[in-house]
Amino acid sequence: MKNFIIRALTGALFVAVLIGSILWNMSSFSLLFAIITGMCIGEFCKLVNSKEDVKVNTFICSMSGVFLFLAFSAFCSNITPSGIFIPYLLSIIYLLVSELYLKSEHALNNWAYTMMSQLYIALPFATLNILAFQPETTSSLGIVYTPILPLSIFIFLWANDTGAYCIGCLFGKHRLFPRISPKKSWEGSIGGATVAIAASQIIGTFDTSLYRWEWLGLSLVVVVFGTWGDLVESLIKRQLQIKDSGNILPGHGGMLDRFDSSLLAIPASVIYIYTLTLI
Repeated sequence: MKNFIIRALTGALFVAVLIGSILWNMSSFSLLFAIITGMCIGEFCKLVNSKEDVKVNTFICSMSGVFLFLAFSAFCSNITPSGIFIPYLLSIIYLLVSELYLKSEHALNNWAYTMMSQLYIALPFATLNILAFQPETTSSLGIVYTPILPLSIFIFLWANDTGAYCIGCLFGKHRLFPRISPKKSWEGSIGGATVAIAASQIIGTFDTSLYRWEWLGLSLVVVVFGTWGDLVESLIKRQLQIKDSGNILPGHGGMLDRFDSSLLAIPASVIYIYTLTLI
């Protein structure tokens, strides 16, 4: 009972901070996700560094990811030109070249995990800015901060997780991906998708920036790629032979455990939204 209360309180605080920061303004949004990006990369680096044949630079990888997010935020909001990305490119070059002088016996592993920290974590979070800042001719900057799109990604993920857990516990019989995640079921996945679709139609009632069918499509994209994102992290943890990515969130594991689904759902949603502009 005590663990359930701790888990519930932690979850409620986590959701409140996330929603509050996204809705408050663009500065709170950027600050929160810059911190989340750094924490997730730091957690990832700590996990892979536990392997005997890997040694990545946790500090530089984390700071590079934070800078990439902030650079995307500044660029997407028209605050600064594309030259803002130069320091990030220099950090990537440094991380590659430095292995020439460290005399590591496993340089290839170090390079691979270093680049994975950026491609798997930093880049997806950075692209969240593409959803947060949309063109607006009436704005002096020609762009406007639109919190509903990035927030909707997490609402759909939470709706999917809640529906999948409840329906899966009640009716789950057919395993979705037993090799990687034996607890997930097809029944739960269908139930989660149904709840996410319902959430999309509620959002569509109050927000007309997208048509209802476009909101529905976005929810399905988030469900499918969010499920794959969860499975990807599950596979990583199986490879590393760990249960949770960390323990920073009591009852919920680590930061990667909380944002694993979003790491594929965010870029997939960006592609979906961009595709809509071409129709």
